[in-house]
Amino acid sequence: MLGWAITFLVIALIAAVLGFGGIAGSAAMIAKVLFVVFLVLFIISLVMGRRGPTV
Repeated sequence: MLGWAITFLVIALIAAVLGFGGIAGSAAMIAKVLFVVFLVLFIISLVMGRRGPTV
């Protein structure tokens, strides 16, 4: 998930440098959404992984 966010961030940066504002904005928004989803899933996995042993 983090890899996809970084990929879209790079696409946004390249599109912005080349002057494609609409594509850059869309790619940046997708990168933001994917990063937030990554953070939420990461925090959930940390919380779920710290459970004590079940007997």
